[in-house]
Order: sequence, then C-alpha cells, then structure tokens
Amino acid sequence: MSKHHWMIYGANGFTGELIARQAKALGMNPILAGRSAKKIESIADALELSFRCFSLDDSEATESALADISVVLHCAGPFSATSKPMVDACLKTATHYLDITGEIPVLQSIHDRDKEAKAAGCMLLPGVGFDIVPTDCLAAILARQMPDAKSLELAFCGEGGTSPGTVKTMIEMLADGGRVRKNGEIKEVPAAYRRKVIHFSDRELWSMTVPWGDVCTAWYSTGIDNVAVYTAVPRTAALMSRILSPLMKVLNYKPLQQWLKSKAEKIEGPDKDVRDSGCMHIWGKVHHQDGRSVEAWLDVAEGYQFTVHASLKVVSNVLSGHFKPGAQTPSMAFGADFVCDLPGSKLESVQEL
Repeated sequence: MSKHHWMIYGANGFTGELIARQAKALGMNPILAGRSAKKIESIADALELSFRCFSLDDSEATESALADISVVLHCAGPFSATSKPMVDACLKTATHYLDITGEIPVLQSIHDRDKEAKAAGCMLLPGVGFDIVPTDCLAAILARQMPDAKSLELAFCGEGGTSPGTVKTMIEMLADGGRVRKNGEIKEVPAAYRRKVIHFSDRELWSMTVPWGDVCTAWYSTGIDNVAVYTAVPRTAALMSRILSPLMKVLNYKPLQQWLKSKAEKIEGPDKDVRDSGCMHIWGKVHHQDGRSVEAWLDVAEGYQFTVHASLKVVSNVLSGHFKPGAQTPSMAFGADFVCDLPGSKLESVQEL
C-alpha cells in the first residue's frame, strides 16, 4: 500500500492540538488520531481534517490505522505507557516514528531498537520538541568544537506554565529520582545531585541537576561519557529537593501517583500570549581532560511554541525523504545546526576557555 499520509496521535492533548492547528495553518493536513472519539472528532471537524480513533491497547487496530501512514507524530503521554505499543506498530508497518518525550527510560528503550528499525527501513526519532531538540543540538555543536571532550554539562531555564501531560510526566520523574551519565553508564542519583550557579545568556541563576532526556541521548549524539543536565530553580528549592530526595520514592505508590495525575488534568497550559512572548535559555559546556573547556549559549522560543515549530519541521523533513533508518537523535538525523533554523532560535556565542 502506498503511504501518502501522516498522523498526529494524541491530537486532543494540549501540545497535540497546538501542533495540529499550526499544521493546518501551514497546509500540511495531517490525519488526527487518539483514543477519545468525541474529542478527536471535535478538533478534526473544527480544523476540517480527517481523523481516526483507536486505542494503543489494541495492537491490531493500531497497525491497521498506520497501514497507509508514512510518519506518525506521537503526542499522547505519559510515554512510559504509550511509546512501546506505538513503536511496535510502527516497526511492523514500516512507519517513521516521532514523539515529543523527554523521559530517559523511553528514550533508551527506543534507541535499544535501532537494529529493528534499520531492518524495517524506518526511523525512530523520539524527542522532537523542546525535549530534546535544543539541548541535543547544542551538545552536538559543543562536541564539534571539542570532539575529544570527557564531560558535558547542559542547562535550561525559561518562562511559562506546563500542560497536564507534562505534569504527569514530572510526577513519574520525581518518583524515579535523579539521573546522570558516568563513564558511559546512566546512574541513579538523588534529586538535585549537583547544584551550582549557571550563567545563562541573560542572567546568572542557581540550578540543580534533573533527569533530562539528554542524559540518555547526548551519548549517542556526541560520544561523551559523562553528562549532567541542570534546570534553574531558587536556591532554597534546590537544597530542599536534595534533602527531601529519599522521600520522593513515596510517589511510586500507585494510588498516590494516580491521584496526583488526576489533579493534573485540571491544569491549563500557558496561554497564547505567554507562548508568543516567552523564551527559553540553554547553556552548555564541555570539558577536556587537560583542563580546557568550550562554553555556548542558545536562546529559543517558549517551550510549547518551540515544540510546535520543531516537530513540524521534522515531519516536513521526513516527508520530503530526509531521514535515516534506525534510532536517531535530532542532531544525528538533521545535523547540529538544525535548531538554528527554527523560528526564535539564536546561538548567542561559542567560547573556548
């Protein structure tokens, strides 16, 4: 069967709907999909787009829905529950898989299926949004400057709120504690394992390590064996996160986790004014064993706005035949400078120290 269509699965979610609306505005005409017929049909009717309804729990229905789909942009999280069945179906139907996850276990599980994807002739590219395009590309830019770097640090900060899906993912991440990469291996560490002041492009901010997706993916993109990712937080919050880290395990208690996730459903994501005016600041630094280092700064659009732009650019690239079979990172698939061509992106500077 000829594959001429592409799909947004989870188009009724906060980010999925933003992407669907922008895709329509650009004349891209995706097929909208999800498990809630009422919600998907309502959005599809409003945008005058085709739609399909199926649950990822039904493997046969999922494979049937993807039979004529060239690319699926998967936006239905938490991806810890939804990624595997969608990847399974994409591998069986030779459909290119994209998603907007930033979850380390999900990213790792997808990269573990590299050989399967190459055999199927399709690309598996998770993290095509704010998680993890800007940090991944900045890591690759730094590695290009210092190919034999021994360690990599990344950090981000910005303005704006979060969507229900993002909050649900954060609840799971808090339960799992921190993560860094040491000597090539991903290691569990306490929350706020490292804390320090980082100079972003516009100001200095106290920051702490978080289990961001690049702890997994930067190793594939750069070959650097030691990776830590920070986010800006008030100093008191960083210290309290470290002190209370052992208590975070209580979030693994399923009834509590489910209750917190139900509360997350009531959260509204950032409004249009915030998305249009906001900005995210990215910092990165690589270190050589002889003491030399290279530092860089990157500013991009507000996180959800960035995700819309980046994911649709990736879809456009893949539909035009620009893809690599196998499991990829954004910089592996499209080059370190991919982020620089997206609206609102500005590489501030790269300095050798």
